[in-house]
Amino acid sequence: MAAELAELLDIAKDVLDGAAPRFVEGIGAPSAVQKGRNDFATELDLELERTISQQLRERTGFPVHGEEFGGPQLTTGTAWVLDPIDGTFNYSAGHPLSGMLLALVREGVPVIGLTWLPALNQRYSATVEGPVYLNGQPLPRLEQAKLGNSMIGFGSFNIDGAGRIPGIFRFNLLGALSRLSGRVRMHGSTGIDLAFTASGVLGGAVVFGHHPWDNAAGVALVRAAGGVVTDLLGRDWTIESGSVLAAAPGVHEELLDLIGETADHVRGEVEQ
Repeated sequence: MAAELAELLDIAKDVLDGAAPRFVEGIGAPSAVQKGRNDFATELDLELERTISQQLRERTGFPVHGEEFGGPQLTTGTAWVLDPIDGTFNYSAGHPLSGMLLALVREGVPVIGLTWLPALNQRYSATVEGPVYLNGQPLPRLEQAKLGNSMIGFGSFNIDGAGRIPGIFRFNLLGALSRLSGRVRMHGSTGIDLAFTASGVLGGAVVFGHHPWDNAAGVALVRAAGGVVTDLLGRDWTIESGSVLAAAPGVHEELLDLIGETADHVRGEVEQ
């Protein structure tokens, strides 16, 4: 299995490397397809997903589940999971914090993860056994750390938002987190939050989104780095989870305690 995954990882790297120049060329592309409130896709999203998906299917034989065009269900079988542009708002605005996310999922478990950040010239990759590679160089495994000394990536929110994880809960959590760590960061990209957690730049990441194309690649990277990954209630993360809490050992436990304290009065409203 290890040899097979290594071969598939090499193919995936080659495919993303081939798409990277077009990704860079399109930075600043305007929105083209409205997908809902505060959500849109650019023409580059559609083009890159078509191109990358076709190459992956032809070269590996596995189907692709992409953000823009969907694909097979992911709880059984083997499939690639692709987000051609993660951080679309950043990308469309010309902000460099955006990237391409790709994972290979088997029976619902991410076994390969890649996060390509072409504007930063950073390429994160790993198979499930690790290590995580940055631009081809292995990174050290994550060590025990403390929340008070760590930067934490935090997902975006609207304080008036309802939905699965209400905006007021996110707001309260951000306030509580600020008391323990003055180093909270909102990058506007789940992929970046999770890749930076895997590399040790961030001590952890709080992700409110549930989409597999946003989360699968980064979950694979953090696990390969020796980090801890659950949902926000501390349950083992699966492809169907409604959130992600990923962090270095030690930091994860502190974050989970903080989330539990914050959620006590709204736990019934936090649907996973």
